[in-house]
Amino acid sequence: MNAERERALPETGRGDGGAVPEVTIVRGAWLLTMGPQGAIRDGAVAFDRDGAITAVGDPAELIATNPGAELVGDGNGVVLPGLVNAHTHLTEGLITGMGETAILWEWFERVVNPSGLNITRDEVALGARLKAVEMLEAGVTTVNDMSCHRNLGSLASLGAVDGLSKTGMRGVVCFGAEDMYPDAPGPEAFMAEHEALADRIAAEQLIGFRAGVGTVLGISEPLFEQTVAACAEHGWAVHTHLAEVREEVTDSRIRHGCGTIEHSERMGLLEHEVIGGHCIWCTEHDIGLMVSRDVAVAHNPVANMILASGVCPVPRFRREGLRIGIGTDGAASNDSQDMLGAIKTAALLQKVHAHDPVAMTAPEVLEMATIGGARALGLDQAVGSLEPGKRADVLLMDGDGPELAILHDPFQQIVYGATPRSVSEVWVDGVRKVTGSVAIGIDRAALAAEARAAAADLAVRSGMAGESAYAGPLEFEREDR
Repeated sequence: MNAERERALPETGRGDGGAVPEVTIVRGAWLLTMGPQGAIRDGAVAFDRDGAITAVGDPAELIATNPGAELVGDGNGVVLPGLVNAHTHLTEGLITGMGETAILWEWFERVVNPSGLNITRDEVALGARLKAVEMLEAGVTTVNDMSCHRNLGSLASLGAVDGLSKTGMRGVVCFGAEDMYPDAPGPEAFMAEHEALADRIAAEQLIGFRAGVGTVLGISEPLFEQTVAACAEHGWAVHTHLAEVREEVTDSRIRHGCGTIEHSERMGLLEHEVIGGHCIWCTEHDIGLMVSRDVAVAHNPVANMILASGVCPVPRFRREGLRIGIGTDGAASNDSQDMLGAIKTAALLQKVHAHDPVAMTAPEVLEMATIGGARALGLDQAVGSLEPGKRADVLLMDGDGPELAILHDPFQQIVYGATPRSVSEVWVDGVRKVTGSVAIGIDRAALAAEARAAAADLAVRSGMAGESAYAGPLEFEREDR
């Protein structure tokens, strides 16, 4: 990226760097609507100043119908809906790049739990801003976040909303409550944070709320019961993790006589709208429960590979008709929020696991990252595809760069060839948030410096020597190794 593009871009009007046009038309060599109109050669999408899509189709017709409209794109790129990140943890924005030699439960003890005892709302907000910029510049317009921490009383999960709101991303946020640890407060403290988070989100136009169950094994029966009761009382949907690792299923069978999916059913959780992260170690009975309860799945291939958790049976879930999206997972278990990397990995993992090149195709995986993710979150009436009447979450991929200069097949080229560098322009709800591959209105150097200092301070306070270079020497620096 050259120095001119690296500099922060001023934010004026609705965020597009200039006057707000009555109509914006974004055109490309291909328009991948991910909706009923399919893929359109030499296509365009039009949306109005209020952020509503008004038309898709032939650029010449849209231009003739909307004289004076702002025209974006030279006709060489690819236009598609903004990507939907179906599962992440914005509380991990400051603790990336640690614990790669751990399985999930070791990783909890080495990385997530120490920081979770100390992190504050302001630190979560800062990490969320940093990761929101990373997501926007990778084409993500909607994110489903589970903010997890053990610093009860700090209301740290509200920081995720603060950060997303400041950057103007669309999202859904929950507090991933868990109370099965020493000296945890009573259920009332966790329920109070759910309520406070719901109240904080109530005034946000682009951010929704879910109740969070951090892990089914990490929540006590009293807190589980109160959470399910609150979902029934308030109509809350749920975000949780299900059947992520084999140890989880084994421990659940020892404790409860069944796996975590069946235990969730017995506790009444699956009576509500649920999206479950991972869903790797599922029995036939589990899959039947998920189908009967219409449980949505967030597939996180990169994190599953880093933590050696296993392979999600995505093709089976799709055959069963389950709603399924793709997530990056948290910044500490993926180490980036690059959704394009997660999309490519999702396809490759299924191919190599099945020894079958048609186990997952480019159109299928891109569907999961757009309208599929929107369906999984219950947002498909508003976003996930480019259709008249929906909101203008729009992504323009640069066709003049080396990655997408050649488009023999736009689906394959995006899934296997695109990188965040390919993302040229991004609109969220009709507001331009990225231009020239750079997030608008962000002082990148200042944000990086602030985040770096906060990450170092958090690592020291959390006693993360041996994991973080900010807290002490790393293994490869030891003289006695």
